[in-house]
Amino acid sequence: MDLNDMKIAYPGLLREKLPSGAVRYRVRVEGDKARRIPLTVTPEHPQFVEIYHAARAGVRIEPEASPEDRAIRGSIGWLAAKHLAAMERAVEARSLSPLTLKKRRGVMKVLTSKYADYALDIPQSKLVELRDDMIETPAWADSVIEGIRAMYRWAADRRLCAVNPAIGIARIDRGKGGAIPWTPDDLRKYREYHQPGTAAHLALTIFMFTACRISDAIRLGRQHETTIEGVRALQWQPVKRDSAKVAIPMLPPLYKATRASKVTGETYLLNYRGKPFSTPDSLGQMFRRWCRDAGLEDRSSHGIRKAAAHLLAQEGCSQYQIMTVHGHTQAKTSEVYTKGVERWRLARDAMTALEVMDW
Repeated sequence: MDLNDMKIAYPGLLREKLPSGAVRYRVRVEGDKARRIPLTVTPEHPQFVEIYHAARAGVRIEPEASPEDRAIRGSIGWLAAKHLAAMERAVEARSLSPLTLKKRRGVMKVLTSKYADYALDIPQSKLVELRDDMIETPAWADSVIEGIRAMYRWAADRRLCAVNPAIGIARIDRGKGGAIPWTPDDLRKYREYHQPGTAAHLALTIFMFTACRISDAIRLGRQHETTIEGVRALQWQPVKRDSAKVAIPMLPPLYKATRASKVTGETYLLNYRGKPFSTPDSLGQMFRRWCRDAGLEDRSSHGIRKAAAHLLAQEGCSQYQIMTVHGHTQAKTSEVYTKGVERWRLARDAMTALEVMDW
């Protein structure tokens, strides 16, 4: 940048050559020419304009350093900062879910609170210790290790590290199969408490007759209704990355429920202000409250999704049919719902064949 141009663009900016040969920049405070504030950056710095204007107003500020710049280069804290910055850019480009970024931030907070200054080639035993420190919340402990493993995979792809110390660390959450599937009695209790026309009743109906995730439930509305081969249908692209597009018939109970509400908006489900739910978490909290009101303490929306899959399997649907309803792209994801049912069906058919044997 030419000095004359700077004088025009930045009144009061002084470029001074020191006896040592170095160059410094100072700014005359507007309204007080005798007072000069030295700048902490050169004109090439991205925060130069902000710092210059502050100096003209008589305030000296330091440039903000990014988390990556503040961390020790080559440390876990440095890598975590780079990883999150890359994920933030991916969210801005709409190639990554904000919910994934939110969860990963939580993982990085756990990791860096203990090991920020450790070198990237941290001993695996340290990560095992980190996992074991969270033994009281095993599902979260496993999520933390998975997040760390993903960070190192990302780093290895960019040649920032050569070894992934999180590979091979076993899970400690044996779990109970995840969310509890709803039973017919659960569905009855909920519907008896929450009558048609209420948001609570509509939410249950949407979850049951679309098997959608809560991240999609907050978006579904009349704009997703269509007609396919003469059949009224719902069609949408799930938010979850790599999910297949879903197109399913809009059965009468669902259509009736969506028309029973006295308040309508751009989405089927609206909060108490008559507005769409802003996040899946906000709907999730409300749905858990509706469940508690109906005497169902340990139930969730994902449990309805599982119940729908089990009912489809029991009614003879194949895992590939369930895949199309749930938006799965991998057969193994839907297999968990059909495996037991199909094994019984195969065994029943085999035994039927034995019935005709001359014994």
